[in-house]
Amino acid sequence: MKKLCTSLVILLAAASMAFVGCNKKSSVSETSAAPAAGPTALIGLAMPETHVLRWQKDGVSLKAFAEAKGYRAEVAYGDADQSQQNRQVQGFLTQGAKLLIIGNVNDGVNSVVAEAARDKVAVIAYDRLIMGSADYDYYITFDNFKVGQFQGQGIETALNLKSATAASPKNITLFAGSPTDNNSKFFFDGAISVLNPYIKSGVLKVVGPYPETSADAANFTRIATENWQAPIAKTRMENLLSNDARAVTLDAVLAPNDTLARAIIEACLADAKYTGSGKLPVVTGQDAEFDSALSIKNGQQYMTVFKDTTKLAEAAIILADQILKGQTPNIPGASLASGSLTSIGDTGKKVVKAYLLEPVIVTKDNISVPVNAKFYTDAESAQLK
Repeated sequence: MKKLCTSLVILLAAASMAFVGCNKKSSVSETSAAPAAGPTALIGLAMPETHVLRWQKDGVSLKAFAEAKGYRAEVAYGDADQSQQNRQVQGFLTQGAKLLIIGNVNDGVNSVVAEAARDKVAVIAYDRLIMGSADYDYYITFDNFKVGQFQGQGIETALNLKSATAASPKNITLFAGSPTDNNSKFFFDGAISVLNPYIKSGVLKVVGPYPETSADAANFTRIATENWQAPIAKTRMENLLSNDARAVTLDAVLAPNDTLARAIIEACLADAKYTGSGKLPVVTGQDAEFDSALSIKNGQQYMTVFKDTTKLAEAAIILADQILKGQTPNIPGASLASGSLTSIGDTGKKVVKAYLLEPVIVTKDNISVPVNAKFYTDAESAQLK
């Protein structure tokens, strides 16, 4: 009898331990299934390069906004090398990142986006759509077609094309961004949609290659600038000035961003036609980089497009926070692309949700806009006032 009682005690103890063990197991399972939005959750921030200043600023802003919401955040810059960026993303996954924000170098990022999907890690494409992938759901950017339209409108206004005639045409040459950056096509198509009517009527004459849209792949490639590299743009401009544009004076250059705009202006300043008693062509840009803002103030670069990337970074972290908390995204200052704009999120494999912020055209007349937005340091702002 004593032996039986002892056996019962042992069995009851074992059952009790099993019950506790089950409870502990259940608790761990619930924690794993809960949204990963706690203060220790890691957000990996993969930026494409540092030679374009805005990406340095974006990385710093994204990290600051993520940490302000209680997340751990790490930023890595890919140095325009997709293999390097892929290794950085894999490093984030190895560290247990719960969400990735990626400004990719090119479509070679798809393999690590697929790895993230297998690990059930959400990915937000940041200001560059990740083409050819069905492994992510979110994209946040500016209305990049409108950015291009602003550039075209800047040229239209500066050259007074509405009053110009085919008898005395204006001369323009065209540049585009990196062929591996899908945004380059939206920028160009927006700009050329404004300029094409003037080109077709003979009011505006294109010097050099002329793709009517980015769909003209052969000619678009000829005006594209690999990896947004300023030296490439400068060399191409120098070649144009020595060859196709040797016998004409350029009235305008469609430049897709500020980094390339300054390189183009530098090439022009080495040509006697555009120095001394001559004048620089109207040169467009985007990103409102300080050096270009100063150039605009000093009458060299004509315009830029201000995309408040601090607001973009903040909006991206708000989106990340809502995703991690299982909430329906609702981002102040950003709208979900709809209608014809849904194509902005078309990766070729699926249409992801694209959240768009509004850009602002900036010329010498309203250079105060990015200044008032505190986009620059105090010392920089002082130079623009």
